[in-house]
Amino acid sequence: MLPLLSIFLLLSLSRQVSASESFIHCLLNHSQPSHPISAAIYTPNIGSFSSVLQAYIRNLRFNTTTTRKPFLIVTALHESHIQAAIVCAQTHNLQIKIRSGGHDYEGVSYVAEVPFFVLDMFNLRSIHIDVESETAWVQAGATLGEVYYRIYEKSNTHGFPAGVCPTVGVGGHFSGGGYGNMMRKYGLSVDNIIDAQLVDVKGRLLNRKSMGEDLFWAIRGGGGASFGVVVSYKIKLVRVPEIVTVFKVAKTLEQNATDIVSKWQHVADKLDENLFIRLILDVVNGTNKENTGRATFFALFLGDSGQLLSVMNKSFPELGLKKSDCNETSWVQSVLFWTNFALGTPNDVLLSRVPQTLTYLKRKSDYVKEPISKAGLELIWKKLIELKYVALTFNPYGGRMSEIPAEAVPFPHRAGNLAKIQYAANWNEGGEEVTDYYINLTRKLYSFMTPFVSKYPREAFFNYKDLDLGINHNGKASYQEGRVYGIKYFKGNFNRLVEIKTKVDPGNFFRNEQSIPTLPNKRK
Repeated sequence: MLPLLSIFLLLSLSRQVSASESFIHCLLNHSQPSHPISAAIYTPNIGSFSSVLQAYIRNLRFNTTTTRKPFLIVTALHESHIQAAIVCAQTHNLQIKIRSGGHDYEGVSYVAEVPFFVLDMFNLRSIHIDVESETAWVQAGATLGEVYYRIYEKSNTHGFPAGVCPTVGVGGHFSGGGYGNMMRKYGLSVDNIIDAQLVDVKGRLLNRKSMGEDLFWAIRGGGGASFGVVVSYKIKLVRVPEIVTVFKVAKTLEQNATDIVSKWQHVADKLDENLFIRLILDVVNGTNKENTGRATFFALFLGDSGQLLSVMNKSFPELGLKKSDCNETSWVQSVLFWTNFALGTPNDVLLSRVPQTLTYLKRKSDYVKEPISKAGLELIWKKLIELKYVALTFNPYGGRMSEIPAEAVPFPHRAGNLAKIQYAANWNEGGEEVTDYYINLTRKLYSFMTPFVSKYPREAFFNYKDLDLGINHNGKASYQEGRVYGIKYFKGNFNRLVEIKTKVDPGNFFRNEQSIPTLPNKRK
């Protein structure tokens, strides 16, 4: 006689199989004869299921044998497949996870606590560049590297202000307010989006005109996955010079890093808007083989080295930048430099959809409003050396970022910010104990940084997803629970996002662990 637990598990499995079969039947019934959906459906009994699932898992924390897997993957080949998935998921009350590049730090596009399926957008990655109008239509499954390469094919004087990691997917990056090293000149990716296509909860394919300005506003920084499935974005290309200059200069504590970092804080957001200098603080072995602090200054300048040296000698001579530190190159090559490829690497490496490295990782974020004192910096160095395995990356604001109103798009972190911080821990070994150790390191540093960062709220960057800030349990959290992380990510824009969400998706079908909640009295 079978134990009760075994009977329960068998019944549960049987129900899942039955639900899966009826869901597939629904998908097939809603498939267009000209675009059959059968080739886009992957179930666990298909040999390639695991490889399709794992192909876009970018955080190894969520690629373990115990990680909950989807019961099905739909690798949409056409807009009609998205429409079928949405309609059938609602009919069968199933949770949908929408994935483009899989770089979401907490795996929310392919992991859930309840039975779910993944709508994977990687096949929908067409890119149409129109240099004459300086625009491009880019599908959500394209990667940033593919976008940059297709622009390069058509022009050596155009680019786009998005992220520095080529394998990031357009869908999540754009819809969450993704930024890059031209943000001080041109703002964020979402500040340069002029149209979009989205499939809504009713299965309608909408553009900017038909979706309306409210919804168009929401999917430019508020996260597309709370409002529908973004199919494509129309972007405005930006001008870049034929020659740009990049440099990477590191200074240890023994090389006066504290004073140089202190000066960086006072000038980084006020420099020429053509210059972006990222600052990375980490720990390395010093000359005496003991751990020491290191500050790395990583820059892009939209101009030649002569112009750059003139700016640096005037505004930031403390770094001691020399002509030999400067690398003049094309904008597309600067993208490779920023992602740690050697200059001269063929540009078509940007077409690779496979990251150079895959690790277990944890990320957190903060915003700095005022320069940290030298005494404060010395305390931070001491803490970094104590923790050893966590790095801080400071991305400077100012320039165009201070000019765009906080309400222009959902991304609110504009004037008044000196820099954004990313906390980063990477490790190469699995296991719950090891994972907890590294995650706790980031939490300790985050807690330690409290006096130095924004307050009331302590702000965070939505695209640096951090479930420590609060979890919307499969979209069933209350409005007040959603506010816990929502105000940190969106500040005063959160309430407008909630109102739009309630209007366009009152049943809260599009939901994840940190989605925009609906107003409680409007839910079905």
